Amino acid sequence: MKGLPESLNRLVEELEKLPGIGSKTAERLAFHILKASVDEAMGLAYAIRDLKKNTRLCSRCCNIDDSDPCWICSDGSRDASVICVVEQTRDLLALERSGSYRGLYHVLGGHISPLEGINPENLTIGKLLDRIGGDIKEVILATNPNMEGDVTANHIAGLLRPHGVKITRPARGLPPGATVECVSRAIITDAIRGRQTME
Repeated sequence: MKGLPESLNRLVEELEKLPGIGSKTAERLAFHILKASVDEAMGLAYAIRDLKKNTRLCSRCCNIDDSDPCWICSDGSRDASVICVVEQTRDLLALERSGSYRGLYHVLGGHISPLEGINPENLTIGKLLDRIGGDIKEVILATNPNMEGDVTANHIAGLLRPHGVKITRPARGLPPGATVECVSRAIITDAIRGRQTME
């Protein structure tokens, strides 16, 4: 933006790249950071640095964590016979907050959407298939209840059927077009408890 010092202008430009942040919000955030104490501003900078430096994908479930395997895969008290497949880590966190599910997870890293250039090979579906067998008795396809989520769930179900594992989908208490991360705990709990077998 014309008239701003170069370093402030650069920060505004970087903040504008964040989802949901327009130019006015980016400018407001940049001025807030400018007015903050050096310790507060550096705390933010170090938090971003540490996020990029320390987080990694779990080699088992593709969840984001500081350790590998992640805290869920390392928890021996969880039901290792069930895998709940979600699109993003945010969806996993919403299910965890509901307290309705105590099995394992698999994070796809998105959904199938050819219009967005996202095909099955761009997701972690291959890693999911590698986990099937042995103790796995059920796979819950908890993708979002929208067109992309349904396409993704149906594609994965087709790949899982030859393995003889039970395939379920959360009950349609989830509003169509919603995302798992944005619905209430009660709705998530009802959807998980009322899950139905996919034919």
